[in-house]
Parts: sequence; C-alpha cells; structure tokens
Amino acid sequence: MTVITALIIGGLIILDQLSKLWAVATLGNGRDILLWTNVFHLTYIENRGAAFGMLQGKQWFLISMTILVLIMIIIYFRKIPSTKSGSFMKLSFTLIISGAIGNLIDRISLGYVRDFLYFRLIDFPVFNLADILVVCGVGILLVVIIFGEVDAPHQKEE
Repeated sequence: MTVITALIIGGLIILDQLSKLWAVATLGNGRDILLWTNVFHLTYIENRGAAFGMLQGKQWFLISMTILVLIMIIIYFRKIPSTKSGSFMKLSFTLIISGAIGNLIDRISLGYVRDFLYFRLIDFPVFNLADILVVCGVGILLVVIIFGEVDAPHQKEE
C-alpha cells in the first residue's frame, strides 16, 4: 500500500467522522432535515447492528469480523498487479477499507454506528458516508471480478 493510498484512506475516514459529528450536532436532538420531502431526508439514528439492522447488539462479533476482513484485504492488497484492472481493484479496496474503518471507529468508541442519510422514497435503511464507501467499493470490485483481468497481462508469443 502506497503513502498516497494511506492518505486517501485517512482523508475518507476523517470526512466520514466529520459528517457523523455534524449529524449528531445538527440532527441528534430529533430534528430531521427534509432535503426532498418524502424522498430524501437527513435523520439521525444509532445503529447497533449491521446492514438493514441485522445482528442487533452483536458488536463484538461485528468488530471481530471487520478486523478480520480488513487484515485479509490489506494482505491481498499488496499482491494486486499493476494492471488496469488491478488499479480498479486497489481503488475498490481503498473505498472498502475507508468505510469499514469509519464504522469500526464508531462501533469501538460508541458501541453503535451513527447513521443519518435516509432515502425515504423506498424506505431504505438509514445509512452514512462509510456505508456509501463500502457499497461503492464492493460495486467496483464486482465489476472488476466479472469483467476485468486482474492477473498480469499475458505476453504474446512471437
């Protein structure tokens, strides 16, 4: 992992944590901000589970699994070849690592994750910037896995 990658991860984590601090200060008193009435609201909640409210109260399990996945990603990150697909895979892992650490900080320090983005139109669970980073990272990773060639390019025989 390069210094630039580490700086990007650090910057995204800081952005996530600042957005959560803003949400607590602005929305923590039960105030909602309607950006687009009945479509997209800013609504603060404390999520003690995982995605879609699964595994409520299982903080130590979620913390352990996050740390395990982060270790595996960081070990694999170093083995990704410098190809076009490899660059996209590194980007996906950078986003996933940033989001995972952002929510891990909340789980360890608070015992819950601070969520505040609510897509009310489809009653989607409330989420945060770290969740967006993880979902975008996984989306890019899926595209690379399905359509990309991650291995080193094969040389043509002469």
